[in-house]
Parts: sequence; structure tokens; C-alpha cells
Amino acid sequence: MTTDLSKIREHMEVIGADGVHIGTVDNVDGQRIKLTKADSGMGTHKGHHHYIPLSLVAEIDGKKVRLSANSDVAVTFEEEKSDPT
Repeated sequence: MTTDLSKIREHMEVIGADGVHIGTVDNVDGQRIKLTKADSGMGTHKGHHHYIPLSLVAEIDGKKVRLSANSDVAVTFEEEKSDPT
């Protein structure tokens, strides 16, 4: 297991410290992980990219990005961006 952030790749699963699925990596955008729109939720969240700060990454384990915060806390750090891509 490593925390080498350059190993974060598209389609990796992002999970909280509690093991709960938060999203799937679309790409790394600056100091944030951009999650796929498919994991954007429902209602007003649907169709929006969400972002998780790289500072929350605890380790990269195979094809999973594990965060240092539990899922319910990590989602409060999410930023939302509506865009056409």
C-alpha cells in the first residue's frame, strides 16, 4: 500500500476509512480527485462532477483509493461543479 498520489488512475474506486464506496475516479484535477458523474447522486446532484481533496487520501491499495475520513465525513468535503463534460 502506498500514498504516492501519482498512482491514482481513472476508474479506481474511492472509499472512506469505514470502507463505504464514495465514488469512482474520473481523473485528478489539480489538488482534487474528480469523481465520475455516475456517482453524483440523485436530484440536484445528478449530472454534476464531485471533487474530493487529495489531502484526504490515506493510501492507494491496488485499485482502491482509501480516504482518511469516514464516508459520511468525506462527502461533506466534496465540491460540486456543473459542467457539460
